[in-house]
Amino acid sequence: MRVRIWGCRGSVATPGPETVRCGGNTSCIEISLDDGSVFVLDAGTGIRELGNDLVERGVKELNLLLTHLHLDHLEGLRFFAPLFDPETTIHLWGPRSPVLTLKERIRRSFSPPLFPIDLMDTPAEVVFHELPKTQWSIGSAHVTASLIVHPGPTVGYRIEADGSSVAYIPDHEPALTGDFTQRSRDWISGGSIAQDVDLLLHDAQYFEEEYDGRLGWGHSSIESAVAYADAVGARRLVLFHHDPTHSDDTMERLEADARSLESNTEDPPVVAREGMVLELPSR
Repeated sequence: MRVRIWGCRGSVATPGPETVRCGGNTSCIEISLDDGSVFVLDAGTGIRELGNDLVERGVKELNLLLTHLHLDHLEGLRFFAPLFDPETTIHLWGPRSPVLTLKERIRRSFSPPLFPIDLMDTPAEVVFHELPKTQWSIGSAHVTASLIVHPGPTVGYRIEADGSSVAYIPDHEPALTGDFTQRSRDWISGGSIAQDVDLLLHDAQYFEEEYDGRLGWGHSSIESAVAYADAVGARRLVLFHHDPTHSDDTMERLEADARSLESNTEDPPVVAREGMVLELPSR
C-alpha cells in the first residue's frame, strides 16, 4: 500500500513562501494498492494536481471518499480532471444527511454563482454512495467508515489491503467528549477505525494554548492527537490538517512538540507534507 499526500492544509488554502515545505493545498490523499486500485480521500485543492496525474497515468476508475462537505475538503472537486473525462467512472462516497442526499449537497457547489457547470453535466460517470456502512469491500480492500466528533455529518475511514491498514481522520475533536484516554476503544470517537492501525493520519491543527480558545471548533491539539494515537494503539502517527496561520517554521516547532510527547522513538509523529509518500509494508 502506498499513501501520497496531495494536500494537508486545513480551513483554507494558503499558497506562499511561508508554506512551501508543508504545502498550502487543502486535504487530499491518494492510496494506491498492489492490484492497481486507486482511492482518493477528500477533494480539497490538492485534488487538482492529483487529477492531472491520474489522467496522465490513464486511470479510468477510482473511488473518491469524502469525510464531510466543508469547503476545504470539497472545493477542488470542480477542478478534478477525471470528472471531465467521459471514459472515467468515479464512485463517490460520503456521509449521509437527514436533510438532503449526498448528490444534492455536492451539487450546491456546482451551481451559480459558485460555478458555471452543473455536476450532472460533467462527462464522467459518477456513482454516489451514502454512508455510514459498517464495512464493505472495494476490490481487494476492506473499507470501514465511522461517524466522528466534528460539526455536521462527518466520517473517518479505515482501509485495509496488501497486509497493511491506514486510518484517515483529518477533522476530529475527540477531547470534546472528555478524557477519552480512560475509555475502552469502542467508546472512543473513531476508535473502531483507528485501533491498532499501521498508519493514522489525524487532525493536529493547534498548539494546546491555541486549542483552549477554539473548543468546539471540531479540531485537535497536538497533545490530543498524540494521546489519541496512543489510546487506539496506532503504530505510526502523521499530523494533519495544518492551520492556515502556521508557517513552515511553526510546523517544525509543532512536530518537535509532538515528538516530545511521544514515547515511541522508533516511529515518532511526523508532520504531513505535501508530496510526502508513505510506503506501508505487508504485516
